[in-house]
Amino acid sequence: MDQEPKAPTYRENIEPCYLCGASYFTDRKGTVRDDSSLRVVECGGCGLVTLSSREHIRAGHYEGSGMHGEIAPSVDAWLRQSEIDDERRVRMLQSALTNRRVLDVGSGACGFVRKAQAFAREIAAVEPERRIAEYWAGEMTIYPSIEAAGDGYDLITAFHVVEHLPQPRETLKSWATRLAPGGRLVIEVPNAEDALLTLYECDAFQRFTYWSQHLFLFNADTMRQLATQAGLRVASVQQYQRYPLSNHMHWLSQGKPGGHQRWSFLDTDTLSEAYAASLAAIGKCDTIVTYLERAS
Repeated sequence: MDQEPKAPTYRENIEPCYLCGASYFTDRKGTVRDDSSLRVVECGGCGLVTLSSREHIRAGHYEGSGMHGEIAPSVDAWLRQSEIDDERRVRMLQSALTNRRVLDVGSGACGFVRKAQAFAREIAAVEPERRIAEYWAGEMTIYPSIEAAGDGYDLITAFHVVEHLPQPRETLKSWATRLAPGGRLVIEVPNAEDALLTLYECDAFQRFTYWSQHLFLFNADTMRQLATQAGLRVASVQQYQRYPLSNHMHWLSQGKPGGHQRWSFLDTDTLSEAYAASLAAIGKCDTIVTYLERAS
């Protein structure tokens, strides 16, 4: 029986893999929704998914990028959009937050920080986008950079931040120096093995989800490699499913987002938990949460 042809292998004009240094990549199915000049490639050595170039993200990019402006034209709209995730993250980390000194990096609209204030002894945010500090002036501490935030934190969180960083290994090393003895980092990122991408191979989703602002996509293995290279100890890597079965069925049937809203009548707590557990068992949830500690 003839074997199916392998996907094209590219070596030209792509830097060696950020994690393992390999120089052979395969194209992933799909397109970068906002920049057709970029390809999404997967390292043949370690499986790290990255863009064919990261040159478009330069120093100072996020201070005024307005990258959430299309879906959240105001901070109030952004807070409404992030409400469910903010609440879920506070519940997930409540015991780790309680009576601790906490820093949230890349805080976006700061909905998580606002909710976590009820539990943390002290909590501050790092958010370079200027309109956020203006919005919360006088109500919470927001630093423009990690350097301005100081150190001695018991917990540092970063939700959907690391995939935006041009140099994530070096950045994690820097964050670790801000921890107090015994402190932890909690990192949440999209999963490169998301079921819609790699199990169902949903063409519409593959043309929707890749974005020029997401320079890397990690799976559980590449997150462990990144953390180890940054000199951190991996306490655990956990799969989490943000979107329920209704969302996936809508993508597969209609080729559009929003199924968890339009078809919410399909979802029950029992069904959502069972579906998430099934995806977690094969490493194909949409989200990875990694708990890290300083190695020394």
